[in-house]
Amino acid sequence: MADLEKLTINLGPVDLGKIELLVSQGFYPNRAEFIRVAIHDQLGKHTDVMREATARHAMTVGAVIYGRASLEAHRKAGTRLSLRVIGLLVISDDVPPSLAQETISSITVHGVFKANDSLKKALADRIT
Repeated sequence: MADLEKLTINLGPVDLGKIELLVSQGFYPNRAEFIRVAIHDQLGKHTDVMREATARHAMTVGAVIYGRASLEAHRKAGTRLSLRVIGLLVISDDVPPSLAQETISSITVHGVFKANDSLKKALADRIT
């Protein structure tokens, strides 16, 4: 299974009871699956809004990985990156903080941003 992020939610006893009833009746194998399906259904209802927002803000949806070679190519070309991601952004451990500072002008991630602590510290003023 793909990498999953753990979320904690608070539910009232009536909603929790309804979920447990559906699980006990065999509609879902467990509470977590009920919640995943419910979230998936809600996201599906907002597909048009998501598409418009990602286009308007020039966002990439999915997983984006930057390593040393790709950032060195941007530095050589004289381009700076404004990274806007919905999903997963990874800056590899082979990227030195100085290279990241030279090539990345801003970072916005709705989801998960993975980078080592020294990279995150070096880019802290560019992360929103």
